[in-house]
Amino acid sequence: MYQKILVPLDGSPLAEAVLPHAEALAKSEGAELILLRVAVNPAAEFAFSDPALAQTFVSDMESDTKSYMSQMEQKMKQDGMRARSLIREGPIAETILAVANELNADLIAMSTHGRSGVQRWLMGSTADRVVNHSKIPVLLIRPQAT
Repeated sequence: MYQKILVPLDGSPLAEAVLPHAEALAKSEGAELILLRVAVNPAAEFAFSDPALAQTFVSDMESDTKSYMSQMEQKMKQDGMRARSLIREGPIAETILAVANELNADLIAMSTHGRSGVQRWLMGSTADRVVNHSKIPVLLIRPQAT
């Protein structure tokens, strides 16, 4: 049923909480895990005041992101999974949906931060936007509080 499972990660343990679920599903289905990191560019606000600082910040972020995604991909492969990793830039929810469409993913598996009330209203919910606009099933995992 599932051949490609898209797993968005942001580098946090909270986002990684979906991995055991995605791995179990991928193993049972013989599916490939596609790990996605959507890079955002918070340095843009520094660009006008100090372009050199902005470039250094962006370079460091790119290096950290590549290293993180490579480590996650290798971990999945060591666990016997078929896996690959991608890094894209853009608005997070929209980029997740675009990549799912581009790769013909069968499922998006992701963690939700579990925000509610004013915090959710102010910050928005990537998971909500993905669920409400996805043309494929979305598996949401709400990690247990630690």
